[in-house]
Amino acid sequence: MKPNRVVRSMLVILGVLLMVTLGLLYPAFARGDAWHVAQWSARWWLLALGAVPFVVWRMTLGADRRVPRLTISTIAPLALGPRGIRTRLRDWPGILRGGALVLGILALARPQNVLRGESAEELGIDIVVVLDLSGSMRAVMDKPPSGPAPAADRNRRPTRLDVAKEVIMDFIAKRKTDRIGVVVFGPTAYVLSPPTLDYPLLTSLVQKMELSVISGDGTAIGDALGTGVARLRQSNARSKAIILLTDGDSNAGAIAPEYAAHLAQTQGVKVYTVQIGNGDEVDVLEGSDIFGQPHYARAHFPVNPELLKKIAGDTGGEAFVANDQVALERSMHTILDRLEKTRFEALSATMEDLFPFLLFPAVGLIALEALVRLLLVRRFP
Repeated sequence: MKPNRVVRSMLVILGVLLMVTLGLLYPAFARGDAWHVAQWSARWWLLALGAVPFVVWRMTLGADRRVPRLTISTIAPLALGPRGIRTRLRDWPGILRGGALVLGILALARPQNVLRGESAEELGIDIVVVLDLSGSMRAVMDKPPSGPAPAADRNRRPTRLDVAKEVIMDFIAKRKTDRIGVVVFGPTAYVLSPPTLDYPLLTSLVQKMELSVISGDGTAIGDALGTGVARLRQSNARSKAIILLTDGDSNAGAIAPEYAAHLAQTQGVKVYTVQIGNGDEVDVLEGSDIFGQPHYARAHFPVNPELLKKIAGDTGGEAFVANDQVALERSMHTILDRLEKTRFEALSATMEDLFPFLLFPAVGLIALEALVRLLLVRRFP
């Protein structure tokens, strides 16, 4: 490489570094120490920095090869003629573009500052709602004439599951500092959500529950209670409760309900049982006829109120019976009112995006490049 090209290359490199340094002055003064602890949420964009030297070279030294040339017999008059300052500024558009690219790529990597978390003591309890999804929940549970309509298809009467889902969602909507989890069960138990304060997510999960998501051929009350106790075992709340909503007797599972109640007692978990229905013969949704109208049949589902009362009594809870939506709502809110409050520490953190502080100087360098091209280094043609 010729000496003058080496010097020119060094000047281009120094120019790009100078532009990047000047561009970083604004974010440095604006946020200072925040950059030392910044987290780059899209750091893979930093790989694009490897393309910056090629772009700068193509716009500076590499541009010489693309400049049109005219062959003449002698260039002596041109060599002796005066040269303007514009000749010395021909590399500045590329330098400015390189600095803007570096700042723009850093902005795309999305630096974030974790603001200091705010710690506060909140009143709340840890609750796990255990919901029966066995086939008996297909039974009809008509609402009182004055009550609100459950979220069900208008062409059919609401089932016990429809009413239970609406009551649970209303229960969640009225909470503010209670961590709530949900366990569903049939012949086996499943954790729908561990105790959480993310009420919108919890409501969405409950709303999507259907009888078809798990097998309904059985009612494993013991397994369901044991699963709920396991989710509360690591809780540091002084008040821990399980709300069991079921409309049947325990006839499946590997854990006896009495033993699950013993586990709850050892962990300090109060179990509040809500018996849905009283065991009488009820209408059950069996499907639809050829005209799309719901078809109902009469069926009898046995209940075991003695078992539910024993579970509640052994754990310090209380047993309720709900034959309609109003009674179910009243049971849920009575349970909440009777639970003592406990204090747990809630820690919240706020993320502040820092990329605008890099984007502004990048846009400024692009604008400056446009002005340099327009006013100083215009080419003809």
